[in-house]
Amino acid sequence: MRPGRGLGQNFLLDSNLLDAIVRLSNPRSGEIVLEVGPGFGSLTKRLLKTGATVYAVEFDRRIAEYLRSSLTHENFILTEDDACRVNYPELLPPGKPFRAIANLPYSISTVFIARMLELPEVPESMFFMLQKEMAERLAAKPDSKAYGALTIRTQLYYDVKIEKNVPPEVFFPPPEVDSAIVGFYRKQELPDPEVRRLLPGVVKTAFAQRRKQMGKVLAANYGKEKTAEVLAKLNIEPEIRPDKLALEDFIMITKGLFDL
Repeated sequence: MRPGRGLGQNFLLDSNLLDAIVRLSNPRSGEIVLEVGPGFGSLTKRLLKTGATVYAVEFDRRIAEYLRSSLTHENFILTEDDACRVNYPELLPPGKPFRAIANLPYSISTVFIARMLELPEVPESMFFMLQKEMAERLAAKPDSKAYGALTIRTQLYYDVKIEKNVPPEVFFPPPEVDSAIVGFYRKQELPDPEVRRLLPGVVKTAFAQRRKQMGKVLAANYGKEKTAEVLAKLNIEPEIRPDKLALEDFIMITKGLFDL
């Protein structure tokens, strides 16, 4: 069976790195783990050995058929579907926390992570193998080229840490980019639900024109007077660019714009 280039399939061959993912994520017996893109089950088997229940989502029909015949385990639940379209509140046991652990197909990483952030209850933690450029984007600090809307949306919920850089040679076929294991550690305290609901829209608006002044961009969407009032109250210069502002600034701007 050959990896499908159109599906962004790069199978992780290095057993030490697979062990590292499990060690870092540290799943426990009885926990629920979501794995996207299980491939031939190398990581899946390690997760199952911990006693966790693994809900796997696989898009490739060939691999799904292989897993059904080769990986029969009472704690393994396989769904053959597009991971970016699955209704996760229906797939996963209701009311129970879960974690997402995967060698994530690079072609879907942006959309899939955004889907996780939109869930009513985000994962307790996430551990993914990602393209290094993507990893740097999610872990970026303000005033850097990699810092953007998805950075802020992710860091609203998680402390993001690049745990280990990974060379192409440990995959088959080797990707043309470096990779990294990334840990997403859910914050103990989160802003109230209304802020979490509204902040992505504010951030998306701001970074849609990241080279333009914040005051002008926000005024076009939220009103000139309201924008000027909020920025002045927060002592934020209207000429500032969005990549200069920290997560906390966007939280306060969101509260101000919507009178929260």
